[in-house]
Amino acid sequence: MCFITFNRVDDLQKPIENPENINWESYARGAVYALQNFGYELKKGIIGYISGVKGLDSSGLSSSAAVGIAYLMALENVNGLVISPVDNIQLDKSIENKYLGLENGILDPSAILLSRHGYLTFMDCKTASHSYVYFSELSKSQQCQGQLPFKILLAFSGLQHNLPKKRGYNTRVFECKDAARALLCATGCEDASCILRNVDPAMYEAQKCILEENLARRAEHYFSEMKRVVKGRDAWARGNLHEFGQLISASGRSSILNYECGSKEMIQLYEILLKAPGVLGARFSGAGFRGCCLAIVESDHAEAAAAYVRAEYEKAQPELVSKIPADRRVLVCEPGDGARVI
Repeated sequence: MCFITFNRVDDLQKPIENPENINWESYARGAVYALQNFGYELKKGIIGYISGVKGLDSSGLSSSAAVGIAYLMALENVNGLVISPVDNIQLDKSIENKYLGLENGILDPSAILLSRHGYLTFMDCKTASHSYVYFSELSKSQQCQGQLPFKILLAFSGLQHNLPKKRGYNTRVFECKDAARALLCATGCEDASCILRNVDPAMYEAQKCILEENLARRAEHYFSEMKRVVKGRDAWARGNLHEFGQLISASGRSSILNYECGSKEMIQLYEILLKAPGVLGARFSGAGFRGCCLAIVESDHAEAAAAYVRAEYEKAQPELVSKIPADRRVLVCEPGDGARVI
């Protein structure tokens, strides 16, 4: 829990200077910075507190995006501002990129703000557009009762994740840009912005041999992930959870082999999840350097799977597990709707 007093809204024109000093209050100031720089007038501040599951507040569960969005929505509410979820996504991105100096994209705030129960949110991160895909195997009665045939397991590795201090995520972003630059230059498109989205998949297949080994791995993760996203959308629309889960697991393997963002402990946890009863698929949560792994599991097997993961991970990492409260090691969760002011 963190108590915040923000009575007076200062004029924040300068980004934070020392990334090592970032804390949860920094996100409140970042929210003011973003709103003011987007032209919104703020006359009132806020007094309140933020809280969450102790021990999981820096564990790859989008905690920074959640906090940034909470501050944005609180400030907007007390100042009578009506701002759309799409615009709040860009405001949160401004907190992360421009105020805090992190190379985060829009995935986390989009998931927090746009989610709808019973639907898959299909996003285009380049255009910031989105659509919803209905799970075809969900009957109308189940939809009305809020029932889904699966649950989500969140398993904590015991390794705390801190993006400002752990710049591995920024490094991967820069490597993807380097790979894009090399591919675009090789095909005479050097004027295009250096993001892999601007590289045609056919161009990538024809030119990928020019990439250095580590850049080739990053590009392979990106292009294979793009294919998995489309296949995952189609599997969800058909109500095929098994295929959907296999694609999640394949994403996890590519994160390990091609994006190289795991650790020994995280990989152990990922592999344990894959063996748990009823688990359809698993991968890292967040950037994957530390924090949590998640799995999609058949509803009827959720508790058994959670018990299996707790026991097996404790055997693999007894020292780490001893530092995690017993009721925080594996959580059984359900998807829900997006963030809103209560």
